[in-house]
Amino acid sequence: MDAETDAFIRYLATERGLSDAYQLSVRQSLDALAAWISARSLSLADLGTDELSAFLTTRKEQGLAASSLRITVVHLKIFFRWLTGRGTLPMDPAEPLIAPRPEQQLPETLNRATVARLLESIDPTRPLGKRDLAILELFYASGLRLSELCRLRLEEYDEEEAFLRVTGKGNKTRIVPVGGKAREAIDHYLRSERRELVSKRTGSHLFLSKRGGALSPERVREIVKERAAAAGIDLRTYPHLLRHSFATHLLEGGADLRVIQELLGHADISTTQIYTHVDGARLKSIHRRFHPRG
Repeated sequence: MDAETDAFIRYLATERGLSDAYQLSVRQSLDALAAWISARSLSLADLGTDELSAFLTTRKEQGLAASSLRITVVHLKIFFRWLTGRGTLPMDPAEPLIAPRPEQQLPETLNRATVARLLESIDPTRPLGKRDLAILELFYASGLRLSELCRLRLEEYDEEEAFLRVTGKGNKTRIVPVGGKAREAIDHYLRSERRELVSKRTGSHLFLSKRGGALSPERVREIVKERAAAAGIDLRTYPHLLRHSFATHLLEGGADLRVIQELLGHADISTTQIYTHVDGARLKSIHRRFHPRG
């Protein structure tokens, strides 16, 4: 099966133009299938729908989450469709496979008081305080993904109109407003601290490291974690938690779900609908707590 896998990965790279990360993900699924086949002394020609179902059952028993199983099913379907199209196999054994339902996992959020405590704990007069405050204010004000914030450049920030031009997943661009507090924090950072961080290696990235380069995603995660610890917040705090909090607090405030979808850069409204479950969970909790027969 190794030769077929290598040929398929080349096809994904050269003809489909898919990313290295996607190619690696597919290879991991197919390598797992190859190991399962080898352990049972089978070949590709021996595989039918029952065998592929048994392989998926094994992966589930090994602890693979439902979301990862869904991805594996997709990988199997495109691989065997490709093999059938080339005439390597007479029939597609993966076509009848049904992906497991995604698990309903509600995103973690911070409540408003905790977000306020986090942001208000950052002293902008301390070294890198203005930068770190601008980063956290922007995460919460605009709901950016970590990768989006790290890629931001000066020319993508309209200071006068308080808008960002953000490039998200699939290289799709969206316009995101910057809230008043975030705008104030960014402007203070740009007018003083960023200038002090500029070096010969500095490009136009909005947020800079101590050496003047672009901040890495790993460093931004550390900044959020360190600032939360300094604020005495015991919860595990990470950039996406602020994105979840941004969306949840907008919904609680009465924002339309389609508006939240646009702000988050979700291609499908079903992705945004998870936040309606968060809000519903909050309402149920309040009902149980305060209603005499809750």
